[in-house]
Amino acid sequence: MAETIITPPILQGPTAKEKKYDRQLRLWAANGQAALENAKVLLLNSGSGVVGVEILKNLILPGVGSFTIVDETNVSELDLGVNFFLEESSLGKWRAEETCKFLQELNPEVKINALKESIDVFADNPSRLEQYSLILLVGPTTNARVLEKICEYADKSSIPLFYIHCQGFFSHFSVQLPAQFPIVDTHPDPASTQDLRLLNPWPELLEFLETKTRNLDSLSDHDHGHIPYLLILLHFLNIWKASHDAQAPANYFEKKEFKALVESGARTNNSEGGEENFDEAAAAVLKSLNPPSISSGLRQVFEADDCQNIKSTSANFWIIANAIRNFHTSHNGILPLPGALPDMKAQSSDYIQLQNIYKAKARSDLAEVTRTVRSSEQEVGRNPPIEQAEIEAFCKGAQFVKMIHGRPIRVAKCTAEIDWNDRAKVLSPELQTPDSLLPLYFAFLALDRYQDDIDRIQKVRKPADDEQLNDIMAGRVVSGAVPPLPMFAESAHFSTPTIDPEHDPKPWPRFDTPEARTTFDNVVKELDRADRGELHNIAALTGGMVAQEVIKVITKQYVLVDNTCVFDGIASKTAVFNI
Repeated sequence: MAETIITPPILQGPTAKEKKYDRQLRLWAANGQAALENAKVLLLNSGSGVVGVEILKNLILPGVGSFTIVDETNVSELDLGVNFFLEESSLGKWRAEETCKFLQELNPEVKINALKESIDVFADNPSRLEQYSLILLVGPTTNARVLEKICEYADKSSIPLFYIHCQGFFSHFSVQLPAQFPIVDTHPDPASTQDLRLLNPWPELLEFLETKTRNLDSLSDHDHGHIPYLLILLHFLNIWKASHDAQAPANYFEKKEFKALVESGARTNNSEGGEENFDEAAAAVLKSLNPPSISSGLRQVFEADDCQNIKSTSANFWIIANAIRNFHTSHNGILPLPGALPDMKAQSSDYIQLQNIYKAKARSDLAEVTRTVRSSEQEVGRNPPIEQAEIEAFCKGAQFVKMIHGRPIRVAKCTAEIDWNDRAKVLSPELQTPDSLLPLYFAFLALDRYQDDIDRIQKVRKPADDEQLNDIMAGRVVSGAVPPLPMFAESAHFSTPTIDPEHDPKPWPRFDTPEARTTFDNVVKELDRADRGELHNIAALTGGMVAQEVIKVITKQYVLVDNTCVFDGIASKTAVFNI
């Protein structure tokens, strides 16, 4: 009888799409790419609009789903000098349409739309914003009331909003997120995510430990030198506890003593003069023998009312957080085991077996959390159920979850007095720092207020011989009659910051350092010199930074800028402020 030959299945290589987006898939994986491809981005473009186009360029290349540009401007000679997505034949034509034509060449799969109307008209019907998942608003503000309307609607609808302003050598952007914006996949350093749980071993791990270290002293040099280091630590922990009232090393000095105990177990009469696995064990003492604890971000999540009292309308995040909180409480402060192991000196068979033990425990912990999630869903009447992959991702990254609390964009209130009371304590020391970039941010606020005043009065660009900007913004700085920060320019009508007397009776320090005066004066002069103009290199760099943050928001991965970033192109410095 002839022997049956079974042909192995044909190996499937990566798809064309996987090849195209290979590098970014390694950054934010398939779920992040799917989120990006489902995103609908709205760009409200004003001014020369170069930075807005540069942002879109950096979103089109990785495959954002679609975007719409709202821009009524026609291409001018100035546009041709700074916008690389226009050509000479574009002169006099509709800028948004011409820009879209060249942007489309970067990625034909992205859907591109353009609307020829002013931001003012577009914002008259805020419900038009509903169809978008993220809004990019490029300054300068043409009408602060329109900006305020857009910001309020975005906040009400929980639509992330970016306000970007680039002028001359300076730029800044602010991010307005929903009141609660949780990020589970923060991509921490892999070395910090390893939870070996050596102080709380489970039966299967202890059984494997007994098998491998029962006759430790009689093992051959080869076997002795290939015991996984975490088993070495567990073995010597048992020895330590026997003489320390069953307590593990608790402080630095005890850990240093324990480390010496571990090192004493290494064999030195071999050809290498030592053992690599014992070196690994000694090096891991300080970082691996710590009692369980949770990060401040996760503690903040656990203490939130949304986590403690879930209901049918609760987001998936809170239902899973509630289940992990219950796990943490019932297991004496231990979180679900991620299940990952670091590399170590060991025989392949031992490492694989150890890896399976950790993975099995991780699956067991995940199953317990999942049961709680399903029970909660049934209790509050949630349907459809949360996907298992989402629960698993939360369990693996629970320790590094970050909750960002969105704050309104200050510039949206530039026509009214701004109350800085809630941030005064934080901003006050920063304002006293000679090389701080915070004056740059306040200068942009003053400029937005000035331009709102001018646009409302004239509806035209400032004439070259107009002395009002110098008088309002720069003149008083030069004369030295500068009011206390952030009252940089009286024309902006910023309120003097105060601190709630119930919390701190001390007034906020006056801003009178010569260095800070000079910084603000120089920024004002540069903004005035640029006269709404953008430099392509500054706009391109700013566009890259903003696009990076946009991708973080869309994919809900990595740690975001919270919530304002300023860039000084002269000094090549950036700074982030929570304002």
